[in-house]
Amino acid sequence: MLALGLVLNTLGIHLFCWGIFALAVYALPFFVALSIGMLAFCGGAGVAGTLLIGTAGGALTLVVGQVALAITRSLALRIAIATAFAVPAAVAGYHLVFALSQIGVPSLAWREVFAGLGAVCVGVTAWNALDRVRGDPPVGVGRGGGECA
Repeated sequence: MLALGLVLNTLGIHLFCWGIFALAVYALPFFVALSIGMLAFCGGAGVAGTLLIGTAGGALTLVVGQVALAITRSLALRIAIATAFAVPAAVAGYHLVFALSQIGVPSLAWREVFAGLGAVCVGVTAWNALDRVRGDPPVGVGRGGGECA
């Protein structure tokens, strides 16, 4: 029974960590959706209107960000867009790891260290996930000069 508990706990922690890293890219669209939804609710849109407007705003943020990242050629603009998505993910990762480290880490200094490492890991994961949006160049088109197909 103890072995089954250890295996299930390991699987649960793995699933939880996978969910954190998979959802890291969506921190900015979620924040935008929540902000627009709260603004709509305070403006009297009602619950159904709030959900509809918030969901549309978050989806639009995600789509516009990914399309802009995919079509732009400017390195500075690509870095700015990826940073706009990665920084909220890093902040969310910081707060998540800090909250979870309160369970087993008694020292505040070590909690801050773990939270900082968690923020870096989640931010880098979000950055890499956004970098995959770009895709590879078509066959025969090199990134540098002088490459043959």
